[in-house]
Amino acid sequence: MIWGLLLIALLIAVYAPSLWVQRVMKRYSHPEGRYPVSGAELARELLDGYGLNAVRVEPTASGDHYDPQERAVRLSESHYQGRSLAAITIAAHEVGHAVQHASGYQPFVWRQKLVKWAGRGQQIGVGLLFLAPVLGGLLRAPALIGLLALGGIMAMGSGIVVHLVTLPTEIDASFKRALPMLQRSGYLFADVDPPHARRLLSAAACTYVAQALASLLNFWAWLRMLRP
Repeated sequence: MIWGLLLIALLIAVYAPSLWVQRVMKRYSHPEGRYPVSGAELARELLDGYGLNAVRVEPTASGDHYDPQERAVRLSESHYQGRSLAAITIAAHEVGHAVQHASGYQPFVWRQKLVKWAGRGQQIGVGLLFLAPVLGGLLRAPALIGLLALGGIMAMGSGIVVHLVTLPTEIDASFKRALPMLQRSGYLFADVDPPHARRLLSAAACTYVAQALASLLNFWAWLRMLRP
């Protein structure tokens, strides 16, 4: 009974932030034609206002993000073409990351380095997990299996750390970059929109935290495999 309750509590803790983010995004995706500009048009306008003419604005099927390698703001189709509060707010958030990149904002720079490091770490982790039983069997060394598997899981867990340390960068992109941009743009309805835009920007900032919590389940599953 107690283990069942703990499991339910864990699932709620892991999935509640993600469900909240999805709910907020869905709520403010309507009405779709509320503003005179689409998310893509606003992103282009904001980027040009900062002199970032070389940064592209592109539609994507892999989620809203800013790609620093390609120097591109990428928006999901609904945010790229949509004229909802969600569309223009998320577009401003991603432009906020482009501005961070252009200005050399240190937490953004550190995050990019951590992302590369975590990516390599996860690749090494997967390799170690596959090699552990093979080498352990060939060498007949159970202790070696445990050490390699533990090293692999810890390497894979680096992605969780990266997601968690991203939060200050996301908060800056939302509230020190995107919100002032939106307020200066003149597109928000000053009497009603700001509180809702803040809620959306909070959801945008929490996206990576939700991903980190969800990845804990995979991490926990691998840890359970180490148990005798």
